[in-house]
Amino acid sequence: MGNIKKPTLEALKQYVGNYSQSNLFEKIGKYAKKAGIKTAYSALLLYYALMDGEVPMKDKAIVLGALGYFILPVDLVPDAIPFAGFSDDGAALLMALRTIWSNITENTKYKARTRLESWFGSVSDSDLNLF
Repeated sequence: MGNIKKPTLEALKQYVGNYSQSNLFEKIGKYAKKAGIKTAYSALLLYYALMDGEVPMKDKAIVLGALGYFILPVDLVPDAIPFAGFSDDGAALLMALRTIWSNITENTKYKARTRLESWFGSVSDSDLNLF
């Protein structure tokens, strides 16, 4: 796993066109258990940040690129590969989150956690510690 290339913010821009809300929720719903709570929570945080009218457009472009990359079925590490399949997706989501973290509000966290709990049941704060 040490040789996995992490996508750069510049590289993520090419995936903006792959984003759609329906594809995002379909992918999270289909692969959430495999990808894990942290990956699903990261995707949800970015989704709700995208819906937030206070988030600057330049940050929304980063979010769209990361979510587009997450949705894309063919990426650097195929999702079907056990343990490693979502590592590149998770890296792209975390990179985008770190970049826009100052725009993640408590309301955004609440919405993401509420949606996550509707899929996974109760989750602990430690499950949601991303950094």
